[in-house]
Amino acid sequence: MKPWMLLLSVMLTLSLMAEKKPNILVMVSDDHGYADVGFQGGKDVPTPHLDALAKSGVRCTSGYISHPFCSPSRAGLLTGRQQQRFGHECNPVYDPLDEKEGLPMTERLLPQFMKEGGYRTGWVGKWHLGSAPQFVPWKRGFDECFGFIGGGHAYKDWTPTGRQYTLALTRNGEPVPGVENEHLTGVLGRESAAFITRNKENPWFLYLAFNAPHTPHQPTLEREKQFEAVTDVNRRRYLAQVSLLDDAIGPVIDALAASGQQENTLVFFFSDNGGPTHNAASNGVLRAGKGSVYEGGVRVPFLVSWPAKLPAGKSYDQPGSSLDVFATSLGCAGVPMPTDKIYDSVNLLPFLAGESKESLHKTIFCRLQGKKGGMALREGKWKLVKPTEGNVELYDVVADMGETKDVAKANPEITAQLSTTLEERNKQMINPVFLGSSVKNEDWGPGGINQKNNPTPKAKAKKASAPRAELK
Repeated sequence: MKPWMLLLSVMLTLSLMAEKKPNILVMVSDDHGYADVGFQGGKDVPTPHLDALAKSGVRCTSGYISHPFCSPSRAGLLTGRQQQRFGHECNPVYDPLDEKEGLPMTERLLPQFMKEGGYRTGWVGKWHLGSAPQFVPWKRGFDECFGFIGGGHAYKDWTPTGRQYTLALTRNGEPVPGVENEHLTGVLGRESAAFITRNKENPWFLYLAFNAPHTPHQPTLEREKQFEAVTDVNRRRYLAQVSLLDDAIGPVIDALAASGQQENTLVFFFSDNGGPTHNAASNGVLRAGKGSVYEGGVRVPFLVSWPAKLPAGKSYDQPGSSLDVFATSLGCAGVPMPTDKIYDSVNLLPFLAGESKESLHKTIFCRLQGKKGGMALREGKWKLVKPTEGNVELYDVVADMGETKDVAKANPEITAQLSTTLEERNKQMINPVFLGSSVKNEDWGPGGINQKNNPTPKAKAKKASAPRAELK
């Protein structure tokens, strides 16, 4: 081959490599404390795989989710829209006969858009966005599906039943036998690694939604023994589950490396909400936890890695959101942002890469209805909190991450301005279109599924078509 032909070949190869669309891996943990991971400075549990991932990318120190408990934050993630814009503010009950409780069919989900960009799409793990036939993931844009449809699941030694915590796992709607005696967290990691390996020839999008370290605390006995110095049994088992979660991420990252995909894969990792302190999670200095609009409920461990494009070992301190997965993914896929509705998602990449010095988000908004709820708005260093009852509060969350000092009275103009902005944002939202288990049980703190108040489909069959009163 003549030198000029060799040079041309190399140039064409480099050009094709530069144009190759990245794979996108979105990993979400469940009820994970802000301080319970090494890359956040946590010392209680080793998380070597997550720490290595953080070193390969950007740690977002002010990473937020759009709602302080499970299902609504997932609805926001997959739509790129504040979920109250379409009334998804509650945890749906598990009932395949209930055609109302689920992510509204008015919304198109991220995998549906990614398929337009030529991506193979996969979901592994927890769904929790409705269990009636129209809501399930294989009907909402996912090509390959493996996991459970409800809001939680036993981790080991379960007998498959019709109750959501002991459902048979499903592969594209068909039951998967023979995994009941394996630890579920490891199974989800293995399935994700297999998806990555078999789709290595084409760009793919994988949503890996772990249920760890959500209750029930059921680590393996061997892993719990490694934390035997922790005297609080709940904390010990919770930490063991975090450790197993990190273990499960190992094979996923190894699969990227072994198939030559690691350099050109964009990876997100964050929790679906803040850690529930009553279930032994630690949010460090952050105030409160899951089910709260204070920082402990909505500020989560959050990292983004893409070795080919993003700097390694950096931190980004401006507020970012799980909502941004949507616009970032579409940008990578070459799919235009839709213009049919209001979207709250921003492409993270120019900001994390240092190409843009603008603020990523002018404001971060949160609303939680119910007697323990309230609203909050962050703008720059300021955060306004409006409880359901009582006076508005103002915090400088840069200087006071723990929201220990209310400075509303000392800053009346800022308080008034942010109060106006908060009300304007809230007027854009609608009331919940389904009430879910959280409202009916007034379980806004934990925000989880309570099986005692979550009847089987047979028990609810007569109620499935009954109209539901809208919240006022």
